[in-house]
Amino acid sequence: MRTPPFAVALVALSCVAADFKDVNPAVFAPDDPRAKELPKMVWNDAQRRMREANLRESRAFAAVQTREQWEAYRDVRIKALKESLGTFPEVPRDMRIVVTKKLDGDGYQIHNLVYETRPGLWVSANLYLPARPVEKMPGILISHSHHTPKTHGELQDMGMTWARSGVAVLVPDHLGHGERRQHDFRTEKDYPKPFRVSRQDYYFRYNSNLQLSAAGDSLMGWMVWDLMRGVDVLLKQPGVDKDRVILLGAVAGGGDPAGVAAALDPRIACVVPFNFSGWQPESNAPPDPDRDFAWFGDGYWESTRGLRGGAAGGFAHYVIVGSIAPRRLIYAHEFKWDPKIDPAWPRMQKIYGFYDAKDRLAFARGSGSVKGTPPESTHCTHIGAVHRKMIYPALKTWFDMPVPEEYSKRRTVDELTCWTEEAKAELKPTELYDVLPDLAEKRFKKRGARLFEMPVADRKVAIRKEWATLLGNIEPAANPKLIEGKTEAVPEGKLARFALETEPGIVVPFVLINPTAAKAKAPVVVMVAQGGKAGFLRERGDAIATFLKAGVAVCLVDVRGTGETQPGDGPPSWRSARTSISQTELILGRTVLGNQLRDLRAVIRWLRARPDLDGRRIAMWGDSFAEPNSNDMTPYVPLDAPDLPKYAEPGGAMLAELAVVYEDGIEWLYTRGGLEKFQGAFWGLAYLYVPHESVMPRGSYFWLLGAAGDIGLCLEAPVDVWNRQSRKPRPPTENASKLAEVMNRK
Repeated sequence: MRTPPFAVALVALSCVAADFKDVNPAVFAPDDPRAKELPKMVWNDAQRRMREANLRESRAFAAVQTREQWEAYRDVRIKALKESLGTFPEVPRDMRIVVTKKLDGDGYQIHNLVYETRPGLWVSANLYLPARPVEKMPGILISHSHHTPKTHGELQDMGMTWARSGVAVLVPDHLGHGERRQHDFRTEKDYPKPFRVSRQDYYFRYNSNLQLSAAGDSLMGWMVWDLMRGVDVLLKQPGVDKDRVILLGAVAGGGDPAGVAAALDPRIACVVPFNFSGWQPESNAPPDPDRDFAWFGDGYWESTRGLRGGAAGGFAHYVIVGSIAPRRLIYAHEFKWDPKIDPAWPRMQKIYGFYDAKDRLAFARGSGSVKGTPPESTHCTHIGAVHRKMIYPALKTWFDMPVPEEYSKRRTVDELTCWTEEAKAELKPTELYDVLPDLAEKRFKKRGARLFEMPVADRKVAIRKEWATLLGNIEPAANPKLIEGKTEAVPEGKLARFALETEPGIVVPFVLINPTAAKAKAPVVVMVAQGGKAGFLRERGDAIATFLKAGVAVCLVDVRGTGETQPGDGPPSWRSARTSISQTELILGRTVLGNQLRDLRAVIRWLRARPDLDGRRIAMWGDSFAEPNSNDMTPYVPLDAPDLPKYAEPGGAMLAELAVVYEDGIEWLYTRGGLEKFQGAFWGLAYLYVPHESVMPRGSYFWLLGAAGDIGLCLEAPVDVWNRQSRKPRPPTENASKLAEVMNRK
């Protein structure tokens, strides 16, 4: 790869002043129905493919008629589930469990303890035990909700109630919650402006999952691993019966990891995954549930509800939970539930019927709806008393557990805090962001060493293959339908409007500006950014004019989800429509970036086929119009703060880089506002301000350009994960001047 003169020794060519701000780049007239559909396009397309996945899997399950067929169907999907979660470490041979404090109660004891699930990473947990030793007792593990950590009153009530009846109950903190929180906002005093203190543990799951995903793992995978090690803790307690280990998953996010953990750990004899496996508090009965029910969860920022690869791999939530059959299952719901309209319930019954084990399938439910108010609607934070009453009879029948007498005498948070100063000094615990950089670096160094041992030609093939796996379907259609719009004269050129239908329902608008100064076939620079065509005309008019005066054609492309096709108003924040679409694409086994690359490659191939352009002289220009944050900005803010720092927009730079990797013959690459290539800080910080779609699962951009070959390269004004620039960038017009010069030397 060569660094061209335009990156290091800029020549002061005459700047061309031109005003493109008033040029309308729209391909379709405002009253054209197609124009009105563009902002809805990417979401409609994702929903269409989700319905197709629903139908495909519904038909496949309907064809399952025997136990043998079910187990073959199940095994493929659970294998895909496990692969989607990332890489699990080796099971600790002698996991360290340290009791830091003991509390005595009326008929029970509480052991505050910590257990090491990965080197240096400890889980804090409260273990409730009977006051007197029991020779043989059940063990219950509780996966708390996203609302509060292990110290909440409902969790204490369950621990004390069951312990008094002769049961061991372990309540750990999930990663990111309670004593394992990954942010700095514990009280209202920690930030000067209004924010929801109680929700920060939940909100910061977003950042943790993005970073774990980029390192090759997932938040769900880490939560499940910790729960499975919680089973180890229970089984190490004297008297706990290995055949009576029960996992309870609380409402609002506790049932999700409970269901997955039970699917992967056969030691769990019974699981009670509230609000996971089918019917949700927000569910309704669609006319065609095979097609329209949310079998794979919803795509939004909460990654544990919509699992990566779920629709692509066929591991619907009911398949995950149903895979435990013939072990015991309580199909549990926070609010009113009607088995006659729940499309997942007959599927559960069918699965258990294969084993003649319908007596091992029970249900629990509340009343009212999520929009109602107590007492008519049985809202709870974890598992309420009304819900527990429906659990007790099944546990009595299955595990000879007497129905306990409810008990509640709650302890303070301080009493239930596990980490003492002495324990910290002795055990030296680390945080996620202490170990994640090293984990990611080792994985990517190993991958890089393997790649760079290869001959250059083989390396290019390997990188292309690896990234194609990460990105999803990136191959452009052979003959996309062309739509032509109006043309008009602009300063130094002629602007023509086009669109390509790159796949059914996806239209990619773009403009091609041919220079009047061209004496023969013109070279062409292809420009892409989140702000799209309009952004380039508004922000880079002088650079465009510079190219045109030098005889270089300019193509401005709105790949799906950018420019006039971006959903809604297009913000990159964590709760935006863009994040929802990006997570939905992951469920479907694709990525926003991969879809956009497919569009961009289709446009590049169309340009190469034009007789008025020189297809051998193409440059990629990936840009960002996002204003960077100042270098003295304060990145440490709650995720629902009213004044979040400005987000980076590195997608244009990433697409340009990917284009030169996958399209042979592109000679030059210019990017502006991309992410810095050495991103060790990405994994070492709890705060980041980059869009969801810019974080590629299991992908390191550092090695990507190793497949680009010998090209002219200028990576201008990169930003870090806090959207800060390390150096002052050159004006885009200067870069355009020199790039035009080197393009015309061919």
